Amino acid sequence: MEKNLTALDTGRAQRVRNGVLRSWIGPKLNPYGKYRIIINIRIAAMELNIPASDPTMPTQAKKPWLEVVGSRYFLDWLQDRQTSLAFSTYQTGKMFFVGRKPEHALGVFERTFRHCMGLWASPDAQSLWMSSRYQLWRLDNLSVRGVPADPDQPSPLGDDPFDAVYVPRVGYTTGHLDVHDVTVEDSGRVVLVNTVFGCLATLSDRASFQPLWQPPFLSALAAEDRCHLNGLALRDGRARYVTVVARTDVPEGWRERRTDGGCVIDVTTGDVVVEGLSMPHSPRWYQDRLWVLNSGRGEFGYVDLERGKFEPIAFCPGYLRGLAFSGQWAIVTLSLPRQRTFDGLPLDEEMQNRNAEPQCGLYVIDLQTGHITHTVRLEGELVTELYDVVTLPNITRPKALGFKTNEIERLVLVDEPGEL
Repeated sequence: MEKNLTALDTGRAQRVRNGVLRSWIGPKLNPYGKYRIIINIRIAAMELNIPASDPTMPTQAKKPWLEVVGSRYFLDWLQDRQTSLAFSTYQTGKMFFVGRKPEHALGVFERTFRHCMGLWASPDAQSLWMSSRYQLWRLDNLSVRGVPADPDQPSPLGDDPFDAVYVPRVGYTTGHLDVHDVTVEDSGRVVLVNTVFGCLATLSDRASFQPLWQPPFLSALAAEDRCHLNGLALRDGRARYVTVVARTDVPEGWRERRTDGGCVIDVTTGDVVVEGLSMPHSPRWYQDRLWVLNSGRGEFGYVDLERGKFEPIAFCPGYLRGLAFSGQWAIVTLSLPRQRTFDGLPLDEEMQNRNAEPQCGLYVIDLQTGHITHTVRLEGELVTELYDVVTLPNITRPKALGFKTNEIERLVLVDEPGEL
């Protein structure tokens, strides 16, 4: 059962579809100046990959399963930047889209893709690549005007004024590689981070993947997650920098080196450009700088390549993964700890020193000052861990089609006639 999270502005509305009561409240500007969307529906256990017999899973949710709260001027920032956002959570297998409704209200939409993680968006936002549990998908934006609708059936694209509809068009079955970051080089080659095998890889027509590069300290190509290779940055249109949690060469050896074993490696030389990081993620080359998330410390910053030093510019109260840019701003995603604390990480102590509580959501950071200018908070027990985020320039209100209903089955497009 898919869930459209776009809120109604006419107060509270309810309807029943497929036996599920759907309720929307807002978005209305609350006394704190934030836009809030509250979603309260009964979720099937199978939707979240939770056994139906799980006694901890109530049949009727007692409170909203998710609240999306945007800070006071977040909508204005989206409008000024003429952009929208997409982000992933592998925890509940959702890809979320955040945009603006015509009446200047927050619009949120989601679809289910099991264990979705890495995201890549083309510069014109017409294509998205997404990694999932054992597949890699390319979703293409289809113009609403170009989609015929059966007059006897509601359009699978809906009646709401979405200006982008992402449809899964090409899929590759890879098996479980725990693919983290996904990129597309200027040549069009897809390069993915194969975390299980500790290598960079590309797609293959006859195999699960084709290895391209692995860290020089690894002695074998083995499905053992030896160093937790997780992030990839392009530079000049080609794969250039990767992040690893530790330079270890034994199965899951990185788990014992989470505090300061992380580093960034230049794949063209095999050299370490910065070390001493705590669980680094999401390296990105932007405005002639190498930016990276020092996740185990809650730090966002850049690497001084000449000195081989990480320079933090902002602290974020959560476990950081996912990094995108728009103009002079960076967008990062924050996650809550899997246990009650960030056990064994410097982030835990830093949170205590700042008397802060961990947050799940998105932060917009000014690259010039390091200040947090806008936030989107996700509140609820079912979405507490995020992975990646991308910007969708010149798109106001995006959505996607998924596989949980027959909406994609009913979408049939006919191209221009060809010749034999």
